[in-house]
Amino acid sequence: MKTLWAIGLLLFITSTLLRADVLDIKKDVPEIYVVEKGDTLWDISSTFLHSPWKWQDIWHNNPEVENPHLIYPGDKLALIDVDGKRKLTIIGRGPVKISSLGDGRLKPQVRTSPIDNAIPAIPIDKIAVFLSKSRIETPETLNSSPYVIAGEGRRIISGKDDIIYARGEFDETKNIYGVYRPGEVFEHPETEEFLGVQALSIGSARVMDSNADVKTLEVTRTSEEVRVNDRLLPELDYKASANFYPKLPNAEIEAEIIAVEGGVSQVGTLDIVVISAGSRESLDKGDVLAIEQRGEVVKDQITDDLIQLPNVDAGLMIVFRVFEKMSYGLVVSADMPLVTGDIVKNPK
Repeated sequence: MKTLWAIGLLLFITSTLLRADVLDIKKDVPEIYVVEKGDTLWDISSTFLHSPWKWQDIWHNNPEVENPHLIYPGDKLALIDVDGKRKLTIIGRGPVKISSLGDGRLKPQVRTSPIDNAIPAIPIDKIAVFLSKSRIETPETLNSSPYVIAGEGRRIISGKDDIIYARGEFDETKNIYGVYRPGEVFEHPETEEFLGVQALSIGSARVMDSNADVKTLEVTRTSEEVRVNDRLLPELDYKASANFYPKLPNAEIEAEIIAVEGGVSQVGTLDIVVISAGSRESLDKGDVLAIEQRGEVVKDQITDDLIQLPNVDAGLMIVFRVFEKMSYGLVVSADMPLVTGDIVKNPK
């Protein structure tokens, strides 16, 4: 009897685990999903999963296609059986018959698309400026970076296509620089620890030639006039930084929204926020965080006590740029208006 009971318990646990493995996959998912231009990994993951941050749990790298970890417009995706589990994978381009999936084997495919054409994790047009241009630095980094000493003809302001002159320690391997100006200074909302200073992007400039002390640069892009004393920092390649998987953080995170880009008072879907946690808290790009609206403080009319109401689940965000003590994130869903001071933490 004990043996039969043990076998029954084992079968129950096994069946429960198997159900748990497939429970997160939505019902009525498409048999084949054709990736379209403008799709993101978050969109596709949300199509197949109730918890889109579990993308890596369901994704299977097809070894028979080139760059199997990248997805391109025109790719065909389908759920297949891999070692008894349902996995999503690339089954190729062009006509694909459902019958070809019967035994789970995949046909060889040829990949010719450039890596730059791969779909990003989140909308690239919403975050491009914050990947390549907006950044958080220390005062020491900004104060020690090269700086503009004059414009052509001794002008104190310059625009696109103008020539500027700069001094300082340049990286001889770089010839494209961003032009920055110190912006908002961030402190931790609870400890008042200094977190960083925002380097505001003014434009870009290309090094043309130099002598021992002064470099000549051509201004190639501006969002406002370049001024004397503006700082120069090497520009970064944002395209490579946009390819990542949505995932859970590697550590327990609890931080706050400390700023909203654009100076708006309320936050909604596809707004960019700054949070009070970074690489030292083990945050990484692609990490998905739940947003909780901070509970209000109300007065108990019976006892006159001030009571903190529970926080309310309010949305999700994906971290896309990480600094030591702070990070930028894109709000991918918001069930209610959010504000600075709201809490971000690991999804449940």
